[in-house]
Amino acid sequence: MRDLKEYKILLVDDEEEILKMVEDFLRSEGFSRIYISNSYSKAVNIIENIKPDCAILDVMLPDGDGFQLLNKIRVSSQIPVLFLTAKDEIEDRLLGLGLGADDYIVKPFIPKELVLRLTSILKRVYFSIIEEEKRKAIFYMGNRKIDLNSGTVSYEGKEVTLTAKEYLLLEKLYDNAGKIVTLDSLCKVAWSDMLCGYENTLMVHIRRLREKVEETPSKPRYLQTVRGLGYKLVMENK
Repeated sequence: MRDLKEYKILLVDDEEEILKMVEDFLRSEGFSRIYISNSYSKAVNIIENIKPDCAILDVMLPDGDGFQLLNKIRVSSQIPVLFLTAKDEIEDRLLGLGLGADDYIVKPFIPKELVLRLTSILKRVYFSIIEEEKRKAIFYMGNRKIDLNSGTVSYEGKEVTLTAKEYLLLEKLYDNAGKIVTLDSLCKVAWSDMLCGYENTLMVHIRRLREKVEETPSKPRYLQTVRGLGYKLVMENK
């Protein structure tokens, strides 16, 4: 799972002191991929070449403004954007939110508050992506639907559950679909470092696994034996 602090942050402000302060604080909080700009033109170059995951924009810039920059970002990206605004720029805040900004923070601000707002935005926007990355595969082997989230095989209205060893072996084979997985590798997955003497036991587990995932276990179509080496999972659409 990707750490939120690995996301690329674009920081744009025409005040060098603010840029330095915010950059230093973000780095002290663990953010390492920070790209700074004190102008519209430099920020556009970063957006086009670096493709940041989030942007923190000042409204006033020497060669444009943050609203123009937000419009430029929205041409090709829906990354979250946080605006920095002065206390008396209420209309600017409303305009920024109306253009699609995710949040704003008022100058002068406490760096810790900015980090909390930034972290909150990143979690809100990217949390579903991170959760999706946690999910295991769901795939088909002929008329068998294999769900590695629940460890089940479904077909013809039936559902059978994989044993712990069957699950570990199938997951290893799926992760290496189309490639030979050696006997030693499979034994290590199922029995940790205790490799010796498990080859025959492995064969039994593979046979039982085939009975669940193959339509004709005696003539396996997907979970194939590679004589003398190991096994290979052949997928039609992976």
